[in-house]
Amino acid sequence: MSTKIPPPIVTLIFGLIIFFSKSLFPIFNFNNSNYVSLIFLIFGFIILITAVKSFKKHQTTINPLNPDQASTLVNSGIFSFTRNPMYLGMLFILLSISFNFNILGGIIICFLFKIYITIFQIMPEEEAMEKIFGKDFVEYKNKVRRWI
Repeated sequence: MSTKIPPPIVTLIFGLIIFFSKSLFPIFNFNNSNYVSLIFLIFGFIILITAVKSFKKHQTTINPLNPDQASTLVNSGIFSFTRNPMYLGMLFILLSISFNFNILGGIIICFLFKIYITIFQIMPEEEAMEKIFGKDFVEYKNKVRRWI
């Protein structure tokens, strides 16, 4: 696995960048931005919690730095809609921060987060999953989208 930074730490770093870069971007607010932020936050946590519960139910690892320790290919529940619900949940949390503090810059930074996580986390995980689960993972990958 090529990445050594845990995705929650990556999410924290990107969240801090969104917050601290707010002075670099024009202020863009609308009346309900706090409500939109709250909705993204709630959905983000629901998605994360649902994914973690699915991994625990199937008794497989949730450690993203050691995907080679996966014992089961989880492809039901939320995993039937997205192959990476934990990262999707993290992206929603970053969007929540964006709508609360720095909409324009936050959306740009969220896009960069998506690129970073895809290249340095998801792609290496998918290589490991294909080695472990072979044809089953390839079929799953062809059926379910990476993000949404």
